[in-house]
Amino acid sequence: MEDPINALIAVAPGQGQLLSVAGGSYRVIITGKQTGGAYAAIDMLVPPEGGPGPHAHPDFQESFYVLEGEIEVKTESQIITAGKGSFVNIPLGGMVHCFKNKTDKPAQLLCVVVPAGLEDFFMEVGQPAADRTFVPPAAIDAEGMKRIKAIAEKYGQKLYPPDYLG
Repeated sequence: MEDPINALIAVAPGQGQLLSVAGGSYRVIITGKQTGGAYAAIDMLVPPEGGPGPHAHPDFQESFYVLEGEIEVKTESQIITAGKGSFVNIPLGGMVHCFKNKTDKPAQLLCVVVPAGLEDFFMEVGQPAADRTFVPPAAIDAEGMKRIKAIAEKYGQKLYPPDYLG
């Protein structure tokens, strides 16, 4: 019997878990269940003015390769503009960071998370959506924010106020 963890996996365009997360269009390409927990890969299409607020995940290393467009990445110590062909690595250890598409065109990122697990957060908070479509995020009240923070903590993340990084 073939070991599913060590099997060749090919994912065609449009395949994978398709989600709307915080207004972005995410496609979970490969999950930790498929890689024995080693890593996960997510295709992120970020709308103009979109992107997650400040957050940290000390036990995950997160990397982005910018396929199209441009994002601004902020940490407590720096701001980096990453355009097409740029690679950004958020190291282990809990660096507070966020990114935002400050242009008028969508940005596409290939996100790789090591080890896997962060994709489970996206699958729990995201809503099923058609590939490459933007669903505006619903307004979140205090109770909704409390729920999202609890889910984030369940997956090893800490969320910070929107103005935390200035």
